Formats: sequence, structure tokens, C-alpha cells
Amino acid sequence: MSQPAIRATMNALPRAATRQCLRTMSTASNMAAKRPTTSCLPKSQTQTYQPLVQRRFKYKTVEEAKSRYRSGPFSWKAGMLFLMTGAGLLFYFETEKERMQRKRVAESTKGVGRPKVGGPFKLIDHDGNTVTDEDLKGRYSLVYFGFTHCPDICPEELDKMAIMFDQVEEKLPGVLAPVFVTCDPARDGPKELKEYLAEFHPKFIGLTGTYDEIKAMCKAYRVYFSTPTEVKPGQDYLVDHSIYFYLMDPEGDFVEALGRQHSPEQASKIIVDHMKEWKGPLKKTA
Repeated sequence: MSQPAIRATMNALPRAATRQCLRTMSTASNMAAKRPTTSCLPKSQTQTYQPLVQRRFKYKTVEEAKSRYRSGPFSWKAGMLFLMTGAGLLFYFETEKERMQRKRVAESTKGVGRPKVGGPFKLIDHDGNTVTDEDLKGRYSLVYFGFTHCPDICPEELDKMAIMFDQVEEKLPGVLAPVFVTCDPARDGPKELKEYLAEFHPKFIGLTGTYDEIKAMCKAYRVYFSTPTEVKPGQDYLVDHSIYFYLMDPEGDFVEALGRQHSPEQASKIIVDHMKEWKGPLKKTA
């Protein structure tokens, strides 16, 4: 082959390669044009792709997340509920403790081998009527022993007894009988008792009798009293006696002794609490 022919062949090779590349690109373009589009795909394949995103945090802002972190796993509502529950349990246990204590006190007075406080009696009230222990049954009675010529202690205790009685009447009316028994029957007859007790409360019941009847009742109630001997007629004297209020239940049994260490409010609460625990019927008076 001559030199000019070889040069012409070499120059023709790039143009042939270019034409071949163009034909290849044109073929690929035609094939892409003929490829079916998404509109031709089945409906199940045309759904838009939605990536599955898992929500990791429920807080909208960073401040909410910080606030949750500062408060910890317990909220103020949980704290208040915890405190209220604790206070309720404490109140329940204290109330139950007091109830059991009252029950032990009441039952200890009825135990076998213990001296019984209270018992049968027959005396006269401030109106001259005969009164026995059976007349006091059916309701609670608060019994106090004293005498009308007492200069200080008896008036103070009867004032206290009037307050206790009124406070009990406000909560449980008609179920408590306030009874005053004289330890000085020689000077305290029905008339003297009526005039004396009217100064303290109109519902007080005064009881008197002979010396032997009073002595027997004091002995039954374990009450100490002593009058001086060799007293001349008309001579003034004092009577030494125990200073207690004796709470008796509707069956005539001794419940508890209330002393000077109890305030009127404390004593009336004790009486009312015992009354509320009574399971039997109660006789009420106007």
C-alpha cells in the first residue's frame, strides 16, 4: 500500500469510531425512550415511598426534656400522694392505739380476781325520791363523791363536771347521768343538796341517805372518806374524801376513773369515746 493510502486510512479511523459512538448513544437513547414509565406500572407499584421513621423522644423542646430530667421519675403529685397516704396511716394507727387502750382499761376493771368498783345501793335523791343502782342502768353515769360544805375542791370539781356534762350532751344527748353523792349525810339532806347543786347544773342528781347507806356505797365504789370524831352539834368540820369521777356503763359496771389530771375537754372526749364503742342499747332521757 502506498504511503498516501496508509495516511488516508489512519485519518478515517477516528471518524469511524466517532460515528460508532454516536450510533451507540442513539441506540441507548431510543431504548430509554421505549422503557415504560412509572405511569405504566401497576397501581401497587406507584405508591410514594415513605421512609419508616421511629419517634424516639416525646419531648417537643429541649427545655421539656431538661425539666423532665430535673424532676426525676417522681412528680410533685406522687410526692403529695405519698405524704397523704402516710398521714392517713399514722392517723389510723394512733386512733386504733387509743381505742385498744380504752378497751384494755374497761376490761381490766372486769377481770377475774380484781376488786369490783360499784354495786347495789339504795339512796334518796334531792327531790326525796328513792333511787337505786337499777335506776341508773340503761345509760352511762358519772358519779362524784363530795359534800356541800366543802370550801374549794368540791365546787371546782362540780364546775368541771358541769362542763364535761354539757360537752357530752352536745355530741350524745340524754345518755349520761351526772350524779353527786354526799359523804356528809348528817348535814346534806335532800333540801340542802337541791339548793347546792342548782348553782352548778339543773340536771345534776344529788343522792343522800343514812350514814350506813352512804358508807356502804363508798365502800362499793372504793371511795375513801373520813369525818372527824367527837363533833359537837352546830360545829363546822371538813370531810376528807377521794377526788375522782367514776364513769359507769349502762350495765352498772365501772369503766374508768377520771381525776384532776384530766381537763374537762379530755375527760369529755374519753367519755364520748367509750359511749361510741358501746354495742348495746342506750336509754335516753330528755
